[in-house]
Amino acid sequence: MKLTSGSALVFVLALAACKTAPDYNRTLAPGADALIQLGPGEEMPDFGPQWEERAAILPALEHSITWTRRGYARQFFPIEGVSHERALNSLLRFRDVLNETYGPDEFQSAVEAEFTVYKSAGWDGKGGGVLFTAYCTPILRGRLERSAEFRYPLYATPPDLVKGKDGAILGWQTGGGLLPHYPTRRTIEARGLLENRGLELVYLADPIDAFLAHVNGSAFIELEGGEMLRLGYAAKNGRNYTSLGKELEADGVIPEGTASLQAIRDWAASASEEELEEYLHRNATYVFFTPIDGTPHGSLDVEVTVERSIATDKTIFPRGAITFVEAEVAPESTGDAQPFQKFLLDQDTGGAIRTAGRADIYLGIGPDAVQRAGRTKSEGQLYYLFLKE
Repeated sequence: MKLTSGSALVFVLALAACKTAPDYNRTLAPGADALIQLGPGEEMPDFGPQWEERAAILPALEHSITWTRRGYARQFFPIEGVSHERALNSLLRFRDVLNETYGPDEFQSAVEAEFTVYKSAGWDGKGGGVLFTAYCTPILRGRLERSAEFRYPLYATPPDLVKGKDGAILGWQTGGGLLPHYPTRRTIEARGLLENRGLELVYLADPIDAFLAHVNGSAFIELEGGEMLRLGYAAKNGRNYTSLGKELEADGVIPEGTASLQAIRDWAASASEEELEEYLHRNATYVFFTPIDGTPHGSLDVEVTVERSIATDKTIFPRGAITFVEAEVAPESTGDAQPFQKFLLDQDTGGAIRTAGRADIYLGIGPDAVQRAGRTKSEGQLYYLFLKE
């Protein structure tokens, strides 16, 4: 059938309307697979160049091996058809392949011969892609004592927060019994539920600094005199995460598509205390911290490694697993995002990471990492590797 110019335009517009914009926060259908095995005709990722970076991969790999060997790790398997034995053997064999192959080509051939490659079901449940963002450990100014300037606390885990063996939040222990949900951020702060209970670890001068610590799940606090207090993730209240940037965009407070840490700081600098509090309280999640030595730990309680640890939804993806990421990440200096094709280990989770269409890459400690994390946002593909059965 021949189309006139007018009908052709209508046809093109109709096709465009039929295309679904990616909804990366879309949950999988009940019973749907989170991992899809690559088919015979699908192109295999180019793993070869990563052989040159094996010295950087191995420490993160050892952390996953350590966790998977722990007795309680068995309770999280099988998941997506992957048994605990297969998960551990995959990590151990991958370590051998990294150490025993000679060159990128031999490494690529060995991986293809011995491992089954899966891709994330992604935003559409069909492998359509994953939105990658990044997180980090900021360095913030703080004091151990409250003052007129330093008055925003970071808290240790309260004893009335009840957790299960797997870290899941079971509820709030009150004098009247166990309630099924711990209070929201709004309730905690408006009612001062944590005040004067000896839970304050440090006080910050800026509420956005506290927000940044909560979003990233860890923070290093520079105290008076230069001493550094290192805080890692301990727990959270189990409530759903709401993005401050998205709320500001949705209300037209900042232009759509411009949400970033700097944009949020610029807004906060001119916002009233009431307005600032209102928007921060929209995020019901509240994070608790613990002093740590060394580098921060992820949700598996092993160290996260710069550009080698990834946070995913642990209700659908196997913990500690070998992943391969194809995405773009902001460079250390200003400029366009750079291609990022690396092996990472699935060692963490995050408040906003609750679907097969989202993942977070850990980018390190300090201001450069904060800037990179704030500028990283790209669609890509997430692969998982397990030994062939």
